[in-house]
Amino acid sequence: MNGKIFVVDGSDNLHSLNEQEFGAEDDFQALLEKYPDLLPGDQINEAAPRRWLLVSREYGVPDAEGATNRWSLDHLFLDQDAIPTLVEIKRRSDTRLTDARREVVGQMLDYAANAVVYWPVETMRAMFEAACDKDGKSALEIIGGFIDVAGDDSIESVVDAFWNRVNTNLRAGNIRLIFVADQIPLELKRIVEFLNTYMTPVEVLAVELRHYAGADVDGRPIKTLVPQVIGLTAAARPTTLRETRQWDEASFLRELEARRNVEEANIARRIIEWAGRNSLQIEWGTGKIEGSLMPILDHAGTKYKLLYLTTPGRLYLNFAGLKAKPPFDNQEKLAQLLCQFNRASDVALADAALNKGWPSISLSSFTSDSGHRLTGFLDWMLAEIKSA
Repeated sequence: MNGKIFVVDGSDNLHSLNEQEFGAEDDFQALLEKYPDLLPGDQINEAAPRRWLLVSREYGVPDAEGATNRWSLDHLFLDQDAIPTLVEIKRRSDTRLTDARREVVGQMLDYAANAVVYWPVETMRAMFEAACDKDGKSALEIIGGFIDVAGDDSIESVVDAFWNRVNTNLRAGNIRLIFVADQIPLELKRIVEFLNTYMTPVEVLAVELRHYAGADVDGRPIKTLVPQVIGLTAAARPTTLRETRQWDEASFLRELEARRNVEEANIARRIIEWAGRNSLQIEWGTGKIEGSLMPILDHAGTKYKLLYLTTPGRLYLNFAGLKAKPPFDNQEKLAQLLCQFNRASDVALADAALNKGWPSISLSSFTSDSGHRLTGFLDWMLAEIKSA
């Protein structure tokens, strides 16, 4: 650790800065929390530099539906395309970085594998908004400025759409993993490059953040931080240059049948037909790898996002959104919603699911009757909303 750089100040004085290790991992984490741009978005994507919105430090990760958090991620960021970015920090003196790099990589993969399944986006949003309230800031204004609201859409609708995109990206595995250290070992570089090349659609990167310190002619401390992104080989692709894909009924059903089976594709087809009969809008996803669809009811000036289907064969019920609108803003009606849903499926969700954002079950839970019970449940839900 004997690296050195030189800085010339405004008075043409030359200052020698010596490379130093960060004092503690917590200091390292606090620095990234205060200065997110130390994740060099221009290096990650030169054409469209990444910008960062910090959701939280020490963000919890459970390992089962409804379980308490088993792990704690150092930082969770979102970029302007609503892509969740998981960041883990290690100092070069941490022996796990060199002697047990498999532990470091395995830890990050544990976080990612469980996050895409068990993270409710509503919890993520609530945590971000609570942090803004604590700092006396407006979460709407912060996100509105972050994603450049324009046109006739209200800031509320644009921000809602942003969080919906976070959910879509998360469920499709469209996430970014970043290892940050003041020195990235060669072995970890190779692993990162390999994962970033072959783990589509996940982007895996490392950021080496060199720290140099010294003093000016008056003895005042000078600090310089030099970040460098690792993992963007010629074969690897930057996340924001990834191709998107506009899904539709034909492509969604074809992919679902290929990845799962014809029975589950038929269930999805019944839901699409049900939405058409009831004049519901269907919002189709744009993920390159994973397809999605979301039926939306526009009733009495209020939009109800009912559920969410994906080509891996998962159905997500929007408890978080429904319980904020009539009639399910009533606790008794909300309990009936859960009861009716359980009757429609072969999986009984516990009462704790009411506090989950988007509890999910496999479409295979409905194959015993080709989805008749599911569309019956949807008919009941629609009638309840329209009679409220």
